[in-house]
Amino acid sequence: MTRIAAVHGALAPHRHTQSEITDMVARTCLPEGSDRRVVDRLHSGAMVHSRHMTLPLERYEELGGFGASNNAFISAATDLGAKTVRGALHAAGLTPADVDLLVFTTVTGIATPSIDARLVDRLGLRPDVKRLPLFGLGCAGGAAGLARIHDYLLGRPDHVAVLLSVELCSLTFQRNDASAANLVATALFGDGAAAVVACGAQHPKSPDETAGPTIVDTRSRLYPDTGHLMGWDIKSTGLQVVLDSQVPDVLRRYLGDDVKGFLADHGLKPKDVSAWVCHPGGPKILEAITESLDLRDNALEVTWRHLADVGNLSSSSVLHVLRDTLSEHRPPPGSPGLLLAMGPGFACELVLLRW
Repeated sequence: MTRIAAVHGALAPHRHTQSEITDMVARTCLPEGSDRRVVDRLHSGAMVHSRHMTLPLERYEELGGFGASNNAFISAATDLGAKTVRGALHAAGLTPADVDLLVFTTVTGIATPSIDARLVDRLGLRPDVKRLPLFGLGCAGGAAGLARIHDYLLGRPDHVAVLLSVELCSLTFQRNDASAANLVATALFGDGAAAVVACGAQHPKSPDETAGPTIVDTRSRLYPDTGHLMGWDIKSTGLQVVLDSQVPDVLRRYLGDDVKGFLADHGLKPKDVSAWVCHPGGPKILEAITESLDLRDNALEVTWRHLADVGNLSSSSVLHVLRDTLSEHRPPPGSPGLLLAMGPGFACELVLLRW
């Protein structure tokens, strides 16, 4: 099985309290003289205390169109991505020359050459390293990326794969947009990155169980007639969020049966799962997941704390939750865990772990 050798997370450089961000959003998104009580209510209800952002707050009011925001993404994503991969490789006791596959996922900016290509020389990766940039998976990208490196390492069990996620969500916030979707996004999302180093079962430096869990199996699920619920509308001003209030209802309808069926294929039930590594989509999403799976009150404690501390980091968040689970709430050896995240499509990604 694929062994996770290290998980490393990083955050954008500018940390702000939720109230500071709320003030900036009220200035930049609402028409002059508007009542800001809706913004205050949405930002308070997000249950986020602070977030990290790529630029100083005053710069967001000065950004021009899509080009300016995307140029900021390319520069910052390359810097933060390099830092994050270096940290993960160091924690795994491996070097850039050991990496055979680099998978990169994001949904908050566009680059050609892709960010992974820009990192090859900068990190000292081999010129024959395989690369797989992924775009459009949204918040599910971290879980889907883990699944894809597992697929690769099943076929190349002597290789090392690295998954890098960089999400600079604040650069997609739309100025002069008082829509509910944009105000919810400005209440929830922050900026960060995460990298996972994984080794195939036959790699000579494959770590033991003290490093991280093994990946046992994965499953993807795309729900019918839900493509309109989440994603981007591409505008001259940038990536305008699509976020429908029906998403928690879709989870309540489908998620329980999907998870129970996946676990049952391995002779397991939800009560057997020792740790739930869950993407922090927002309070209503987490409440729907808890209800759908009939989880105990503290089952998603690490996820709730992550949401409060740094907000939703899109595809990077579930990997931060995995890191924190390993470092602070490590389950008993040999016990099963489940990593799950949802994203545009509307889709769900499940990764079965063995600690």
